[in-house]
Amino acid sequence: MKFYADVHRSKRNDEGYRITYTTDGKAFRHVDSLGEIPAGPGDRLFMDTLPPQHTDGAIELVRKGVEVYYLRRLTLIGKVRRELRLPKSSRGDIKALMKIEERWFRRVTEDFLVMRRMILAYRSLLVTRQQLMNKYRALSDAERVVLKPAISSIEKQMEEMAKKITEEAGKRYPAYNMLLEGLGIDGSLAGREALTELLTYVDFANSSLRGLKKLLGLYKPIRLAKKVNWKLYNRKLHQATTRLALAYYKNRPNGRQCWELVKKIKQLVVTAQAPG
Repeated sequence: MKFYADVHRSKRNDEGYRITYTTDGKAFRHVDSLGEIPAGPGDRLFMDTLPPQHTDGAIELVRKGVEVYYLRRLTLIGKVRRELRLPKSSRGDIKALMKIEERWFRRVTEDFLVMRRMILAYRSLLVTRQQLMNKYRALSDAERVVLKPAISSIEKQMEEMAKKITEEAGKRYPAYNMLLEGLGIDGSLAGREALTELLTYVDFANSSLRGLKKLLGLYKPIRLAKKVNWKLYNRKLHQATTRLALAYYKNRPNGRQCWELVKKIKQLVVTAQAPG
């Protein structure tokens, strides 16, 4: 049986989200956690988004044998909803979700869910540090003294989280340690975290080189009507690629160097997964 769910913000529960789901697009029900959805072994759950707050509920369903999917591009819902002239509501979004091809959904595993939650926490710390650094550069020497302890505290938290991420990656990704050795970045904590992020979100073994280039934003922009069209790429993964390349080359990399590194990673992953 197929379940379709819309996850939207709500003040009714501590997690801040409420879930509306249906199986036929006619009868709708509301729950506060994914674990309350009556899906069982062999059932499939398609969601618009999967907030980190609902990671445990998603893991619970996966362990029960439910196939859990979330939409790769949320903008598709608005596009389909407008095409079908559906109302902008939870029910309208679910009906739009039911019309989207399955190839636009990503199936999640327990390994992915666990690693994603940790990576999202690291990304949050990374953004906070960057915001503080921007303010730090704009202040006078006397004023900077106030921000230094806050920046140091964030950097310590980032280091602790990166250690947890890389330790977990070593347990969950068979090729991880081989990649560290092949790339020679075992001594860089930031590089190891960036590699984990890429392995979590990118299927190097089955993705084409062209697909990887687009996903990671490693191509030249196309100028049209004095505007730059960057096409679609994942900015967070582009940043992770740059951080990894910085650890690999030990200096700030250019686009070509990043691309050569991505090709090397793909080659190492394919070799690691080859039989025999």
